[in-house]
Amino acid sequence: MKYAIIEDGGKQFRAVEGGIIEVDHFQSEVGDQVDLERVLLVADDDKITVGAPLVAGAKVQASVLGMVKGPKIMVFRYKPKKRIRVKTGHRQKYTQLKIDAIVVE
Repeated sequence: MKYAIIEDGGKQFRAVEGGIIEVDHFQSEVGDQVDLERVLLVADDDKITVGAPLVAGAKVQASVLGMVKGPKIMVFRYKPKKRIRVKTGHRQKYTQLKIDAIVVE
């Protein structure tokens, strides 16, 4: 099984060919092709290539499936004895990517 560890937005993801990952939201249209070039590790069965810090000539080709929102997170600020209570919510936006190929040159 071929997979790669990529970095995007300060986070690391395990990208498997044919798999789907959710990365931080970026502007693109559904169906666009995206090249992720910050590849930290590539594994192809028994052959493992580790970058220092990146694998030279490696990239992950993906296509954009759509934009989704994460779960709602409640934020509640409270100051005792002051009658201050603020309740807000937040939903993070993500971009879904389908991994098409892992290319090592």
